[in-house]
Amino acid sequence: MASKAIFLDRDGTINVEKHYLHRIEDFEFIPGAVNALKRLQDAGYLLFIMTNQSGIAKGYYSEEDFLKLNDWMLGELKSQGVTISKVYYCPHLPDARVSKYRTICDCRKPALGMFRKAITEFDIDVGKSYAIGDKIRDCSLCNETDCKGFLVGNNEKPEVINSAKNGIYRNINYAFDLSVCADIILE
Repeated sequence: MASKAIFLDRDGTINVEKHYLHRIEDFEFIPGAVNALKRLQDAGYLLFIMTNQSGIAKGYYSEEDFLKLNDWMLGELKSQGVTISKVYYCPHLPDARVSKYRTICDCRKPALGMFRKAITEFDIDVGKSYAIGDKIRDCSLCNETDCKGFLVGNNEKPEVINSAKNGIYRNINYAFDLSVCADIILE
């Protein structure tokens, strides 16, 4: 039987957006985010993080730096009863400073590569699933499937936020933060 999922952006959705975050000491959970994740998990949703990490391609930090922070974050969440089924990340850019990551890929959001991997690997029913992020690209799956989504916070351009608030985007609504998303999803 197919599972239902929450596809989450990381920066600006789960943790406070900080420019090219890669150090544990700079990581800060958004208030209420961990509790929201726990509530969604307890309601039977698998939790996935889908994150573009262009700082790797730009040489601002290494893939190892990202993985170290990722492991720490997963441990912090686990200690509070939250299990992330998998973290998918894209370190690529077409004009990357680090040649190893210089490519046009199918994983950098708004491309759907990371979503497709999760859907296949975990047998996800997208019609019962949600995509949540602080940029409209984080909800790109909603444009091409029955997945529903939420644009959260204020990190997107004001006109994009207003469009989400006014229902302009297919299957995408606006919510203040992850806690409000959980309230709406679970009501």
